[in-house]
Parts: sequence; structure tokens; C-alpha cells
Amino acid sequence: MSKILFNNQLTKSIYEIGVEGSFEGAMGQFYMVRAWEDYPVLSRPLSIHDLENDKIVFLYRVCGEGTRIISNKKPGDEISLEGPYGNGFPMVKGRIALVGGGLGTAPLRFAAKTLWNSHPERLDIYLGYSDEDINSNRFSSFADSIRIDIGGFVTEMLNPSDYDVIFTCGPEPMMEAVARKAKSAKAKVFVSMEKRMACGIGACLVCTCSTKNGNRKTCKDGPVFDGEDVFFDEL
Repeated sequence: MSKILFNNQLTKSIYEIGVEGSFEGAMGQFYMVRAWEDYPVLSRPLSIHDLENDKIVFLYRVCGEGTRIISNKKPGDEISLEGPYGNGFPMVKGRIALVGGGLGTAPLRFAAKTLWNSHPERLDIYLGYSDEDINSNRFSSFADSIRIDIGGFVTEMLNPSDYDVIFTCGPEPMMEAVARKAKSAKAKVFVSMEKRMACGIGACLVCTCSTKNGNRKTCKDGPVFDGEDVFFDEL
């Protein structure tokens, strides 16, 4: 068990929680989080939003009983974390763009921090929100430029020919559009799939994802995939 440092409400349904301790993790990986004993039966998968020597931070939306319980926890309360799980984003060089939509921006913040510290040739960030800005201020120290769209299509801002590699996470139609545009520009795309997860270790098959190489488990084989592998039918 670990101690909660803060659990701040950012919007009506979005929270940011910090947990004390020394944790490991790579950009794009996630933890299974639990703040109760018996019910709900399953823990909740939360991607790493930030990671420092003495704490780990998650961004989450209250959308069910589990996340409602987590949202009611106070600093000093205990919470259980298991992980890290998943394969995460690869370390890359060159001209890089991060494209996030809604809560899909959560893992991209830690990705931005990690990539920025590796001194890329260029790092631009594109953030799309349906009705209000969730967390764009948390990216300001880790980018050459940040472009924000509220209520529209953030993909319309993106010119993939400007980049060698693109990381994206958010609604599948958005990621599909990124992958399609990137293929025509010959830019490499990695997508972080958002699927319901139960076990986090590939045992339950709840998070199965269809790829050109057959069905894969998002929690174990992903959540990060080559964009052409996931959206091959559309491309």
C-alpha cells in the first residue's frame, strides 16, 4: 500500500492523483490501481501521467464505481498500485509530434517529459479537447510548440510531413486519422490504444485488439502498437 499525496479535481469529472513512493515505469506504461478491498472486484488501469523519484502521478476520469471511490480519497489515505504493465512508447529521435485527445493526453505528458530530456531535434504537441482544456499547462516545459483545439478536430492542425515520428493517444477515430495522414507523409506512427482492461497481464482477454497479425492483448502486447498494424484495414 502507498500513501496519497494529493487528489485534485481539475474539471467536473477529471482528477489528478499523486502517490508517494519510488516507482518505475516507461512512457506509455500503466498501473493497476485499487483503493478498496472487495468491491469492485477489478482494479482500474491508469497510465503514467508523470513520474519522479518520490512519487507517481495519474490523470483519471470518474466514470464508474471504482474511479468514484478513488476520487473521494484524501491525502494521507492508502492506495494499492501494481505495475508497471504494458510495452509503452519506444525511445525515438528526430522530429517528433505528440497528438492527444481528451484523457488520451494523460500518457503523453510523461512521454513529452521523457523525450524532451533526450534532446530531440524537434518536439511539437497537439492537444484536442471536446469542451474544456484539461491539462495543456502541464506540457509547457517540454515542447518546442503546443497547439490546442477545443471542440473541433486537432488532427486538422497536424502536417505529418513535418515529422519523423508521431505518438498519439485518444479516441480511435482521431488516432486512425493521424495514422492515415502519417502514412501518406511516410512518418512513423505509434498509437496507444484505450481498451477496457480487467487483469492487466493478458489473462482475461477483455482488452483484445485486432491487428494485421491477428488478435493481440492490449494490456500485454500493447497498449502501444505500430499505427499501421492496428488501422491496417483503414489504411
